[in-house]
Amino acid sequence: MKTKIFLKIFFFILIFLNPTFAEIIKPNSSIDPSQVVKIQLSALMKNDFPNKDGGIEQTWEFAHPNNQKITGPIERFKYMMKSDSYSMLLNHTSHEIEEVYLSKEVATFEVTVLDKEKKYYKFKWQVEKYKGESALNDCWLTTAVSQPISMGSSI
Repeated sequence: MKTKIFLKIFFFILIFLNPTFAEIIKPNSSIDPSQVVKIQLSALMKNDFPNKDGGIEQTWEFAHPNNQKITGPIERFKYMMKSDSYSMLLNHTSHEIEEVYLSKEVATFEVTVLDKEKKYYKFKWQVEKYKGESALNDCWLTTAVSQPISMGSSI
């Protein structure tokens, strides 16, 4: 009984009182293109942890400003991510990232996702180095994610 109470208290402290636990990773110039995609996919994989839609919010943080203008504001982006076009990214089971192109300014990846229904999807994920007068200068940010291509079931 004491062990159960201790564990509940421990998890409460870990989850609710640790301010760094739920912090959003901010773009910076030391994060390389593949890391950007990994950060976004890892967040989407656990979309509602530690808070509801936290994965979508993390993904939004690495969206290029031009992309944000098209897909935003954030509430509209959340709606888009929950649509049939991208919902398989939310709470997916696993993902693989393969670099297919890299230059000094653009990187393209082929991303394969296994969704929670055990179906595979492929995406083209593109990031670009931001150039501008802001804190985002020289940061790699997502400029495009293709529509998914269904690859069938894993069963």
